[in-house]
Amino acid sequence: MGVHIRSNRPEKGFDPVQPFGIPFWLAGALFALILLVLCAGPVQNSRADATQDTQNPPDDLKQLSLEQLGAVEVTTASKEPEEVWKTPAAIYVITQEDIRRSGATSVPEILRMVPGVEVARIDSDHWSVGIRGFGSEFSKSVLVLIDGRSVYTPLFAGVYWELQNVLLEDVERIEVIRGPGGTIWGANAVNGVINIITKSAKDTHGALTSVSGGNVDQGIGEFRYGGGNGNGFDYRVYGLAFGRAAEFHPEFVAPNQTPVDHDPFDQWQMGQGGFRTDWQLNTRDAFTVQGDMYKGYDGERVDVSLYSPPSTVQFDDPHNVSGENILGRWRRQVNEDSDFQFQVYYDRTSQLSPQLDETRNTVDVDFLYHLNANDRNDLLLGAGARWSPDDITQKFETLDFEPHQETDSIYSWFLQDQISIIPKQLSLIVGSKFEHNNYSGFEIQPNVRAMWTPTDHQSLWVAVTRAVRTPSRLDTDLQLTDFLGESAGSPPLYLRVVGNKKFESEQLLGTELGYRTLLAKKLYVDVAYFYNNYTDLYGYGPDSVLVETPPAPAPTRVVLQLPLTNATKGDTTGIEIAPDWKPFSWWEVKGSYSFLHLFVQDNAHAGSFNSLITTSDNGSSPHHQVEMQSLFNLPKKFEFDATYRYVSALSAQTSVPAGPTVGDYSSFDTRFGWRPNHSFELAFVGQNLLQDHHAEFGGDDGPLVGIRRSFYGKVTWRR
Repeated sequence: MGVHIRSNRPEKGFDPVQPFGIPFWLAGALFALILLVLCAGPVQNSRADATQDTQNPPDDLKQLSLEQLGAVEVTTASKEPEEVWKTPAAIYVITQEDIRRSGATSVPEILRMVPGVEVARIDSDHWSVGIRGFGSEFSKSVLVLIDGRSVYTPLFAGVYWELQNVLLEDVERIEVIRGPGGTIWGANAVNGVINIITKSAKDTHGALTSVSGGNVDQGIGEFRYGGGNGNGFDYRVYGLAFGRAAEFHPEFVAPNQTPVDHDPFDQWQMGQGGFRTDWQLNTRDAFTVQGDMYKGYDGERVDVSLYSPPSTVQFDDPHNVSGENILGRWRRQVNEDSDFQFQVYYDRTSQLSPQLDETRNTVDVDFLYHLNANDRNDLLLGAGARWSPDDITQKFETLDFEPHQETDSIYSWFLQDQISIIPKQLSLIVGSKFEHNNYSGFEIQPNVRAMWTPTDHQSLWVAVTRAVRTPSRLDTDLQLTDFLGESAGSPPLYLRVVGNKKFESEQLLGTELGYRTLLAKKLYVDVAYFYNNYTDLYGYGPDSVLVETPPAPAPTRVVLQLPLTNATKGDTTGIEIAPDWKPFSWWEVKGSYSFLHLFVQDNAHAGSFNSLITTSDNGSSPHHQVEMQSLFNLPKKFEFDATYRYVSALSAQTSVPAGPTVGDYSSFDTRFGWRPNHSFELAFVGQNLLQDHHAEFGGDDGPLVGIRRSFYGKVTWRR
């Protein structure tokens, strides 16, 4: 963990040839698509087969029509099931079939297909994931859930993506809300919510074994076994293990020389196991108990400064991790008009890194009550509490969190009412979350949304929402000192960043507008526009100079000290377009385009060093992202899938001062599969085929890591 200095603020000029920075050919294509959306008439008649049960969609969702896919029920927007057509939010659903055909081996890779989500691989075991801007290694302001269990850490205000491993064959769907979700999910659901939902145990009976290997994903082994008693009780157990090779680490060479691979520090190995049981006690009560355990390491490179002797030491050491969790959930149907859900989970993580160690225990309790009061009002009420004590072990004088033991706590309750103004056509949703946390005290996160559905397959929605990111221990308790150097006869110079106990929550006021429609039975389009205004973003306060005289033998030193504070503000504007076209039963084409303009600036009277923060934030997200995916179902049960992706440059992304920036890049992935029956599947996958390696994001100290061209084969057997 160090202070990385980045440069090159994005230009704000307007180019008449490339409007908003969009290449001319792309602007023309987008204009044609928008014109098609606005001019084409929506489908007026629903198909009879759209009445299929969507609460438990089959694994092979490629056989569903686009209107049936729009009727799949989701829970992330309100915690209660509702069809995508009737969801007043920018939601994207990744089905199990999408996951299988993607060839991805991790959750962040899968998220690349979602418009508005920025996924960049830093190295073999680290990612930057952002939604509508502010991408970073810890995904600040994005709430990630696995079966209702939050994996957000209050230490760094984000997510350790290398720890979020699931058996991908057991994932039923991944629901991604782009935009604030604080009214339902609370603090830190600022820019979006990612909800990973696994299958019910009754849908995973039998045995599954999968083995894969290649040049980067060197070996992945998975197994699962499930069953039941035929009387409402079902279970499954699973295990997985994998080893992944390092990516490409270029060594500094002369300008005309070919880079060579150097110091492959980011090898990654992990093992994990778990279980799930579901018990349908009667027609009214259902219980779920599930849990996981994991252990492994991910390689990383860190720089640590020393006081004696004044220097910086680099470590290429593994980050050893372990943890376990257990979750219980009770659902009860009280009557035709009301139901409730009670959930509790315990989560423990242990992280032993070269810089410091942390052990964290989290207990979370959540209650949700749903009441359909009458034909006009549909009420949701909820309350929750979370306690998360952690213990920090300091290893170096220059890096610490004070105090070493701290308990993060949040107490919350919320109320939301969906008011039917014109039955089945126009509704208004109003609500608010009320929370108290141990950092910033009392927070209110209100939400107003309107939904118009003139036909069964056309919906227009608008929303205004306030959300907050509460302070983390990084904001309030950090003490980080970096060695800057020394000259002959002068004391050594250090830069120290310190936390601020008065740090306040970062705030967002978001405005969204969305439209989704079935233009024809074979063409579905989803469009969303947003404008977000951010205040009280993190930054540096006024700097001060200290002269410290430590005990011998450490020399006297000069320290430039920067306090963290709410010192910057900004805004984001963007549009996201996601068409899905099924011209034939054997061919599907999916696409997405995302445009983002992000601008962060200093608050008045802020510290003079905030240009480091604003430059980094402004250049950390691509302006343009394009993805096109073609899925072919060939004769004899063969499959061929191809994905093209374009990501524009990150103008301020570099891992060392004056180092190379991350330029725009294109990638091309292919998957060739054979599935002769339900029991056997064989697949060959190629990723990043257009070049030997390319950089996607600056991260660990040193030259930018190149993401390799890779290949792997996979065999899956089910019984």
